[in-house]
Amino acid sequence: MKFHYLARAIIFCDGKVLLAHMKGAENTFLPGGHIEFGEKAEAGLRREIKEEIGKDAQDRRFIGAVECAYTDNGQENHEIDLLFEVGVPGLDPSEIPNARESHLEFLWSAPEELRAHNLLPEALIECLLNWKQNYKGYWGSSFSLPALIPNQDDS
Repeated sequence: MKFHYLARAIIFCDGKVLLAHMKGAENTFLPGGHIEFGEKAEAGLRREIKEEIGKDAQDRRFIGAVECAYTDNGQENHEIDLLFEVGVPGLDPSEIPNARESHLEFLWSAPEELRAHNLLPEALIECLLNWKQNYKGYWGSSFSLPALIPNQDDS
């Protein structure tokens, strides 16, 4: 099993959110990526935005976290995504940002189009659809609740 610890950017501009897409994949995701060992999450996110888009991200606030599990090429994966609202001066929702990494491309999406763009982890969709709420912390998960196992000592 692989474990992924990631920081993801929620970049809203004129009512649209920026999504990333790996060329050839069927899903989209939020910009950002892996937090390196010993790296502060916000610093990792700023580094990833600079690597992906070539622009400097400005911290705004921590929004919450989502988790998911998935299988990729037979490999089980568990992912925790820390979500940060960030601003990126110079981004314009009428223009698609140029990807600085050859395997990526970007698109702007209205929140109601997120399902059509197959945004993953799916728990992000609820967070972004309810964006206008003042979150004190969002938690989303794609895990289903396990069945309760009776305690054998209760006999």
